[in-house]
Amino acid sequence: MSGKAEIGREDRAPLMDDFEAGELAIEFDDKEPEEMLEWAFERFGDRLAIVTSFQVDTLVLIDMARQITKDFHVITVDTGRLPQETYDLIDAVRKKYGIQVDVRFPVAEHVERMVGKHGMNLFRDSLEKRLLCCHVRKVVPLTQALEGLDAWITGLRRDQWATRSNIRKVDLDHDHGGIVKLNPLADWTHDDVWAYVREYGVPYHPYYDQGYTSIGCTPCTRPIKPGEDSRAGRWWWETNAPKECGMHCPIETGGFEHEVHAILGDQAEFKELDVDTEWAELEDQ
Repeated sequence: MSGKAEIGREDRAPLMDDFEAGELAIEFDDKEPEEMLEWAFERFGDRLAIVTSFQVDTLVLIDMARQITKDFHVITVDTGRLPQETYDLIDAVRKKYGIQVDVRFPVAEHVERMVGKHGMNLFRDSLEKRLLCCHVRKVVPLTQALEGLDAWITGLRRDQWATRSNIRKVDLDHDHGGIVKLNPLADWTHDDVWAYVREYGVPYHPYYDQGYTSIGCTPCTRPIKPGEDSRAGRWWWETNAPKECGMHCPIETGGFEHEVHAILGDQAEFKELDVDTEWAELEDQ
C-alpha cells in the first residue's frame, strides 16, 4: 500500500459531512480500537495512514493494525532534532512488523531561513518562536504528507491534556482539506495503553523507562518530576501555555488561541501569534 495519491484531496468529492462524522463518532465511542481499525481499513483502503511520532500510543495502534492486515501505511515526521533512540526505535518497529515507514522531513530552505533569522534555539526565546519552529519542522511536513489521503489515524487520548479532553473518535479535519481524522484510543487511559504493551510485547521508546511520559525533539523534552502532569516534560520552560505544537491544534486557523483561552480563561494575557507572518516571510524569501 503506497498511501500516495496523484489526485489532491481538493479535487475529489467530500468523503463525509459533519453529520455522518458525528454519527460515526457516537457509534464507535464505546467500541474497541481494533474494531474501528478494521472498519477504517475497509472504508479508506490505501488512502489511510497511521501518523506516528513513535509515542507508545501509536505503537499500540501499529501492533493492532499488523494483526488485522499486512498492508497499511505509516507516516512519521523527522524534525531533524530527534534523539538517536527514536531513530533506533523506528528501525526496530520496521523489522518487528515487516513494514515500511514513510519518513517526512521539513523543507531544508525553510529551516535554514528560520535559523538564520532567529538562531538555532529560537524556541527558548518566546512561545511564538517555539510555535514557529514547530510549524516549520512538524506542521508543514505533516500537511504535505496528508495531501492525497482520505483519512489519518492518531494516538490521541482524552486523558493526555486539557486540549484533548473532548476529542471524538471520528472527526472531520477541516485544517487538512476535510479528510477524516480517527482517534481509536480516545477513550483509553494511560494504564490501558501500558497493559496492552505488556500483554503483546509492543516495542517502546527507552526514554519511558527513564521518567519521560511524552517524547519529542531532544531539546524540548525532559523526564517529568513526581506529581507533574504527563505532558509537563514538553517545553517545560514555558509558563501558562498549552503543551501543543500545532499538529493537532492548528495555529493558523485560530484553534490554538481558542484552546489557550479554554485553559487559562478570559483573563489570560496572551500575545497574538505571529506565526502566519513569520511563515509567510519564510515562504517569500
